Amino acid sequence: MINTTPLDVSAVQGSLLVVGVGAPQGLGAAIARRFGRGGFPVVIAGRNGPKLEESRSALEREGIAATSIVGDAANPDDAARFVATAQALAPLAIAVHNAGGNRPAPFLEVSAEHFEGHWREHALGGFHLSQAALPVLVARGGGSLIFTGASGSLRGKANFAPFAAAKAALRATSQSIAREFGPQGVHVGHVVIDGGIDGERLLSRRPQLKDERGPDGLLNIDAIAEAYWTLHHQHRSAWTLELDLRPWAETF
Repeated sequence: MINTTPLDVSAVQGSLLVVGVGAPQGLGAAIARRFGRGGFPVVIAGRNGPKLEESRSALEREGIAATSIVGDAANPDDAARFVATAQALAPLAIAVHNAGGNRPAPFLEVSAEHFEGHWREHALGGFHLSQAALPVLVARGGGSLIFTGASGSLRGKANFAPFAAAKAALRATSQSIAREFGPQGVHVGHVVIDGGIDGERLLSRRPQLKDERGPDGLLNIDAIAEAYWTLHHQHRSAWTLELDLRPWAETF
């Protein structure tokens, strides 16, 4: 007899894939740490090999077995390798697209290459990861696909045109995917990070910012990671498509 009972993905452990992991004090590593502590086999992927290895070693010191793989999600072959690596550990349960940076510049100084580079990192990378991950999530009977967004996903700030265009494209893509694959059991979430993150990327450029913002004036990376954990474990009768996170002191 064929079992037609929908899969309760919260009861079936699988693997986590985080694409866009850099330094240990960063959001990608924090997400990997949270799910690793929760018992998920972890795969972390990124373009910077030394930073990726640093994060893998840091996870290992915490007792979390993590596999690292170097590549670029904007390359479809690399995106497929990321998913296959996670699948080799356990059926993929959650894929997170956290890749891409921001290089602000006055609009008239932005080259076509600069503009396209942002689009490739955010929008095209999210596209290729989704095309690689969705078939295996559907075959499994469900799972989660989560995208890291930003304030730029919703509005374009001066000097942020390439970033805002790319993030807005990623957000729209996530909405379309959610509407198509939600009925097939895949929970698609888009997380708007609306504020500065208390991590290496921001503080290496502006080390004084943490003092300027005061206690909890920047988003804590582990608190953000907890939100990703919650998204994955939501009951399907009350899924969140878009979640925005900001410090309590942030104006909006």
